[in-house]
Amino acid sequence: MSDPVPTDIRLHQASRTLDLVYADGTKYTLGCEYLRVYSPSAEVRGHGTGQETLQTGKRMVTITSIGAVGNYALQFRFSDGHDSGIFSWQYLHELCRERDQRWTEYLARLAAAGASREPVGPVLIARQ
Repeated sequence: MSDPVPTDIRLHQASRTLDLVYADGTKYTLGCEYLRVYSPSAEVRGHGTGQETLQTGKRMVTITSIGAVGNYALQFRFSDGHDSGIFSWQYLHELCRERDQRWTEYLARLAAAGASREPVGPVLIARQ
């Protein structure tokens, strides 16, 4: 079975969300912050289990551009400069399906670390 590829992708700057629509009509809305904190990059995930880095202060992050990576993935440039994560179609669909569970886990990890979603210092908001 091939990976589900969205038939429509729409970025909403004002709400800092990304809509993904699939051929079966299923629509998911993912926050830019959610995508940033679950970036598949080594900076976020590390190089193995237990090497993940908790992402903090990302509540106001936006996606400033989206690029295709061949026929298998997307690459997002985030307003905090992060752009090294390659989001395969499979991983994006996994993030869609597991959004509520992953978000709850992320908030619990932040709380356990005494950390915050709120940015520290000035926040640059990308305008298009």
